[in-house]
Amino acid sequence: MAARLTQFAGVIFDMDGLLVDSEVIWHEIEDQFFADRGHTYGPDDRQMVVGMRVDEFLLTMKNHFGLTEALQELTEDLNGRMCVALPERVQPRPGAVRLIQYLQENGVPIAVASNSSRQIIDVTMTAMRWLETFTVRCTGDDETKGKPSPDVYLTAARKLGVDPTKCLGLEDSPRGAQAVVAAGMTCGAVPDLSHTSRDVFASITPYVFDSLDDVCDWLQEELP
Repeated sequence: MAARLTQFAGVIFDMDGLLVDSEVIWHEIEDQFFADRGHTYGPDDRQMVVGMRVDEFLLTMKNHFGLTEALQELTEDLNGRMCVALPERVQPRPGAVRLIQYLQENGVPIAVASNSSRQIIDVTMTAMRWLETFTVRCTGDDETKGKPSPDVYLTAARKLGVDPTKCLGLEDSPRGAQAVVAAGMTCGAVPDLSHTSRDVFASITPYVFDSLDDVCDWLQEELP
């Protein structure tokens, strides 16, 4: 008997809401960011943009709210606020430390593929003391399109030196899960219930879990 883990030559993680419990931080910072510009950022607004690359998110909201600032200025302000908040508040999601340790112990290459900027990724990895754990850290900023385009996942697989079809991609948002599937990878979804629900993944992937602990248990199951 072989563990399910032997199916995968690499595991690629989304970051916000999947590896770390940062979506609530993003939401609070975004609320204040738009309030400072005289706008209320409500649940319907947020649902339009969850999982988007930061510049795509801000361009959408710039048009939605009629903001006059340049996109670069908006991006620098939002990222700057997050870089202050993350080191003070960010925590791992349940099961993240256990799953990372399990993959390392079994010699499985791992990477981060995030729509967040390089700056946000590195600040988060530094706060979690994971810089040396995730030496492959890929940002959607380096791609033509962010998720749900598969580009950032394909780049991560290439940098790991593994076939995308032999990778497990782990996501918390529907937009991210669509990117994993489009990359030809097996998608494991761990919905972040602060912004989504299990039901919305039904048409994307059959592998939906309550936590990364459950993903770890699943990978340890023996195959017939």
